[in-house]
Amino acid sequence: MKDATRLTRLGRAHGERGLVNAPVERASTILAPSAGELYNAPPGRPHYGRVGMATQSGLREALCDLQGGQHCALTSSGLQANALAVLSAVEAGGTVLAADCIYGPVRGFLLQTLKRFGVEVRFVSSRAGGDIEAQLDDSVQAILLESPGSLTMEIQDLEAIASIAREHGVTTIIDDTWSAGLTMKPLELGIDLAAQALTKYIGGHSDVMLGAVVAGSEQAAKRLADTERTLGMFASPDDAFLVLRGLRTLEMRMQKSGASGLQIADWLATRPEIGRIYHPARPDHEDHERYKRWFTGPAGLFSFELLVDDVPRAEHFMDQLKLFGIGYSWGGYESLIIHCDPQLRRSAGDGVHSGTLMRLAVGLEDPEDLIGDLERGLAAISVG
Repeated sequence: MKDATRLTRLGRAHGERGLVNAPVERASTILAPSAGELYNAPPGRPHYGRVGMATQSGLREALCDLQGGQHCALTSSGLQANALAVLSAVEAGGTVLAADCIYGPVRGFLLQTLKRFGVEVRFVSSRAGGDIEAQLDDSVQAILLESPGSLTMEIQDLEAIASIAREHGVTTIIDDTWSAGLTMKPLELGIDLAAQALTKYIGGHSDVMLGAVVAGSEQAAKRLADTERTLGMFASPDDAFLVLRGLRTLEMRMQKSGASGLQIADWLATRPEIGRIYHPARPDHEDHERYKRWFTGPAGLFSFELLVDDVPRAEHFMDQLKLFGIGYSWGGYESLIIHCDPQLRRSAGDGVHSGTLMRLAVGLEDPEDLIGDLERGLAAISVG
């Protein structure tokens, strides 16, 4: 079956009642049927609410099936998903190599929290590929990637990095929120752990916070499951239900958002107020060939250079917009805009741009209306 069909069936409830959705089961205590089973629950029977019940199990099963994984861990956010993936792969004395374009809060976790536990971090090029082998030494335990990269949309050579890492016994991790595990399948490319914010495209309605990590190999799955259990990770059944509901319409929403985003990016490229467009699905993007190799379609998230050098003018542009809301996150039904410079951090020399870097998250509105909104904002800063 094609993914669009599978998404309507993955993680569905089982049994004789015929429910098309997994029931929301709320419980902390689960009674054992006998004293003998208190410490020896048979496989498949939950023994405590933290391990999850029908709703969480349905979501785990669906995400594993979608990505071809061995185990799925659920977390309370995308940031926590990335942190869990890293913690499952490293130990004191080790080193993480991280693409310089990774999500800012994940960068904060690496530099602040992880270092306290004796794990070092080195940043590598956001466009790393086979050249990453020169960065490997005996201390490197994990490589953390994000393609496209947060804010600046670089794509690493995922297959080359996965192959080299496997030869050296290094775990590869990717934040694949942009593709939602749908338009790009990192585990099929040899990546060990795929983390994402279910808050974004899979949830799809800007009403839930949740994350997930899917492990591709049995070894990675065991370490992930062990770390998830000992850290006490938990996702509520209500949140899991909302994400399962969003999963059903993921493919059609991503198609709409992605197509609208490309149309808007192409329009922006014609405007004199705009510099470079950072959208990997456009032929002028530096990593477009990598995009074509591994992605089956775009997302509606991309960045561009607004050719103004002062923050007040950039903020004035944003304040004129009526349809683009000013806010973080993305992947919901509504379109959003942020200016990126205050949160842009780079260590490996990447991320140089002109003017002010802006990021658009294109939602489900008509693209012509969104273009009109941007045109109004550009007119406001072009006067005089």
